[in-house]
Amino acid sequence: MSTPAAPPPPPTRAEYCVIACAETWRGAGEVLASPMGVIPALGARLARLTFAPDLLLTDGEAMLVGPDGTPEGWLPYRAHLALVTGGRRHVMMGASQLDRFGNQNIACVGDWSRPARQLLGVRGAPVNTLNNPTSYWVPKHSPRVFVAAVDMVCGVGYDRAAAAGPGASRYHRVARVVSDLGVLDFDTPDHAMRLASLHPGVTVEQVRAATGFALHVPDEVPRTREPTDEERRLLREVVDPEGARDREVADPAAPAPRPAGR
Repeated sequence: MSTPAAPPPPPTRAEYCVIACAETWRGAGEVLASPMGVIPALGARLARLTFAPDLLLTDGEAMLVGPDGTPEGWLPYRAHLALVTGGRRHVMMGASQLDRFGNQNIACVGDWSRPARQLLGVRGAPVNTLNNPTSYWVPKHSPRVFVAAVDMVCGVGYDRAAAAGPGASRYHRVARVVSDLGVLDFDTPDHAMRLASLHPGVTVEQVRAATGFALHVPDEVPRTREPTDEERRLLREVVDPEGARDREVADPAAPAPRPAGR
């Protein structure tokens, strides 16, 4: 008699993060996905292999590629800019700071004229946020990232986009923020940040304690959706067989590593 196959291990925290990032591009159609970071990139590839087959992936230079990195087409800089300025790209950036209206800082900590710490610089954040949908990935949800006011505005949030007027921000949309604790969006009357879902094992109190401003929290906060069996298989066997996701976000249920020499 054959031994029944053991059930696959349950999803890790990192896998919920990948699923939440993948959902960023659900229903996006034929737009360019620009994920920045390991888990957003895995999410974009998983979305392309499952529910977003029209999604365009790039190698970050001049090629359109398939989920396995095989070149599928040419994307010269002029064509890339046309996608960006026409709203046909959805970028997922990182954030050193985010405030309640989605203003993002990746430039410096402290007064910009004499910062305590220099970061990446403004880079393409203003163009990204004013010209195409933008989401954010935060691998460690903390009050140092989710702040009452960013030290410098790089990515434009809803309050500043409204002040700029419709002509300057017709493509502006901050879709979602995915962190290691849950998913946040701006689906509120004043476009202030809302807790949209919790990753399994996370409580509302944990998120509130890790956020430096008052979040909109619904009476019932859903859980981040479970990956399907096929999504788990693709993620573990095709998209990320080396487990890079778990090196970016450790699973709280995993045993602590043993000290060296024992």
